[in-house]
Amino acid sequence: MIHSMTAFARIEHKASWGNAIWEIRSVNQRYLETYFRLPEQFRSLEPLLRERFRKALQRGKVECTLRYQADDGAVGKVTLNEALAKQLIDAADWVQSHGQSSGINPFDVLKWPGVISSEEADMDKIQAEILSAFDQCLQDFLDARAAEGNNLKAMIEQRIDAIEEQTASVRKQMPAVMDWQKERISNRFAEAKVELEPGRLEQEMIMLAQRMDVAEELDRLDSHVSETRKILNKGGAIGRRLDFMMQEFNRESNTLASKSINADITQSAVELKVLIEQMREQIQNIE
Repeated sequence: MIHSMTAFARIEHKASWGNAIWEIRSVNQRYLETYFRLPEQFRSLEPLLRERFRKALQRGKVECTLRYQADDGAVGKVTLNEALAKQLIDAADWVQSHGQSSGINPFDVLKWPGVISSEEADMDKIQAEILSAFDQCLQDFLDARAAEGNNLKAMIEQRIDAIEEQTASVRKQMPAVMDWQKERISNRFAEAKVELEPGRLEQEMIMLAQRMDVAEELDRLDSHVSETRKILNKGGAIGRRLDFMMQEFNRESNTLASKSINADITQSAVELKVLIEQMREQIQNIE
């Protein structure tokens, strides 16, 4: 299986303590680069997340974002520090008895630091749930990369089949091209009223055939087609190998174009270049 470097996944996890939203997106990159946007209280998770990405991915620029919203209604049991509250009230009464205050507001007492306390959320439990949600989001992300990778593979296989058809077409045309060129040379000599020595025409055709010979280029194109299919079927992190194969395809198509003396073969060479460029653009997205 091959994977695209372009993908996106999002998952929302709701619990009694609130909700968390994970988002993972990636684009093509020569190496693996990971970037995180995490709330301050979850910064400690970054090394764990980075290691998970390192084990699952080979290449790509990955951005991972966590949005966390605590549920204010899920605060734990409230505890009243009665001793401290009584001290504050006694102190307020004493101040009032000396004419320095007109009364005491109970809410002011409750707002005093330490009078009211609540159970803190179990952050270990919350982090465990958030990590579990991340693992699910990561799997969705990998599935998205695999689905896009399958689409890219199908596209490349179509172009490979088309390249094979073009090379077969050129190979089939070569005998007719040679006959046409032989007749063309003979006519030119006849028009110029040049008397050819015995075997001279054959020598000219041999020299021309050597300059026009594209059998080696066609054989190499067929070999590249076969190798590319093997790479696609092997799967894994094959982006760099496929990119190298595109360079090899380009080299042979350029040579084929430079040797062409026939409009049909020239058209085939142009079509090969188009097919190779279409593959090369998509291969940039393959891991």
